[in-house]
Amino acid sequence: MIKHVFHSSLAMLGMVSAVAGAAETPASLMAHYAATAGVPVSSLSTLRGAALYRTEHPGRNAQAVSCAGCHTADPKQAGKTRVGKRIEPLAPAANPERFTDAAKVEKWFRRNCMDVLQRECSAQEKGDFIAWLSQIK
Repeated sequence: MIKHVFHSSLAMLGMVSAVAGAAETPASLMAHYAATAGVPVSSLSTLRGAALYRTEHPGRNAQAVSCAGCHTADPKQAGKTRVGKRIEPLAPAANPERFTDAAKVEKWFRRNCMDVLQRECSAQEKGDFIAWLSQIK
């Protein structure tokens, strides 16, 4: 009996690990952010996502900053950090690796939202942003 429970537990642990290790998709992340924001996925706005990307905000040194400042006006193109390091394209159509790792997505949202907005992005803003980038072909 104990042996059966042990093996069943190992099998269950393996399934949980496989699900946890599964790659995310832009659609699954949008669903997550919509649920976190308490809104339906259909209410995510590509217009708000584009505005978030393009709008300039007062930066830390009172200089205007935007996402497009480093990532370029065209998210299908590679950008550059302030120190000149290459940034791969943001749009999933140009970079299929984008939005496939939830931990990386959160890390970069946290860092970049703090740099540009001087605060963390809301779940709604994250969902809007991914919705906009996902529809770019």
